[in-house]
Amino acid sequence: MDHDPVEHEKPPGFWSSRYAIGLVVFGAAASYFLLTEHLAHVVGALPYLLLLACPLMHVFMHHGHGAHGHHGQHHGPDTGRPPKEGGPS
Repeated sequence: MDHDPVEHEKPPGFWSSRYAIGLVVFGAAASYFLLTEHLAHVVGALPYLLLLACPLMHVFMHHGHGAHGHHGQHHGPDTGRPPKEGGPS
């Protein structure tokens, strides 16, 4: 028999299914009609959305004020390593 029982085909992912295509088309149509019907509201909210984007980018791109992405790593002169040869002592 030529069929290997170990190899199985993966089921197609969600984004390659017809439901995903329908979801994208529905979302695009809803976005279009929402934007065309409520353009005055969207334009009026743009300054506030710009001001809201600043703290949101800070929180999500810098991961808050706590760790600043170090996670226990030291990047200063106090690294616990001996000084390099010829460097300042």
